Amino acid sequence: MRLEMREGYEGTGPGAITPDGCAVELYSRLPVGAEPDIITAAVPAGARILELGSGVGRVTHPLLERGFTVTAVDESAEMLERVRGARTICSPIENLDLGETFDVVMLASFLVHAGDAEVRRGLLRTCVRHVAAGGCVLIQREGEDYHSNLPRERREMGVPPAEGWGSVDPSGFTVRMVSAEPVGDGVNSVRAEYVFPDAVWTQTFLSRPLTKDQFEEALAEAGLKVDSYLTPDRVWVRAVPMG
Repeated sequence: MRLEMREGYEGTGPGAITPDGCAVELYSRLPVGAEPDIITAAVPAGARILELGSGVGRVTHPLLERGFTVTAVDESAEMLERVRGARTICSPIENLDLGETFDVVMLASFLVHAGDAEVRRGLLRTCVRHVAAGGCVLIQREGEDYHSNLPRERREMGVPPAEGWGSVDPSGFTVRMVSAEPVGDGVNSVRAEYVFPDAVWTQTFLSRPLTKDQFEEALAEAGLKVDSYLTPDRVWVRAVPMG
């Protein structure tokens, strides 16, 4: 069954588009960044990881190559069709209840900034529900100037993904963050463009900026607290259950 586009979200470009405006083919082309190294340095070797919002497996696949066991969750069946070597579960994250726990629960891709505050609460409750005693939750936040340093763009080189998991144009591509317009209740409508030599994708989505204090308050509401900020820009965070 095809899921309907969420209100306030839109995506354009070739191929399947998910309900939050993500293009499956685009995410299959994006190169792996520093995320696998950051994650590997923050968690025990060989940990069992629950990856919430895995998409096509851009981060999943490098984690598998590093010896982790990964359960990849995404609401898009089209995204999960691209994942190889991991257990996959097609489900909205905020409703997930697997009845099991993991050493590490990962909520990347800025999902904690969901425009709907109740969805954000659901996402964090899912993290708490699935993290094992003594385990941790890894969360990726937006950069502190994400909504204000606009427009901006960066050029990405076409680095091939490990083990041929996707296809990256060797000539590279350009990512543009075009605008962030207030739509009420502290939420912005953000527009991004991804320009490749042979195709252009756009995504419009709702995002709620969170200061460091607001982020930590959201964690506390769900029963989590910051254990450490893993990167100097405080984008990657390791959180643990309170108590």
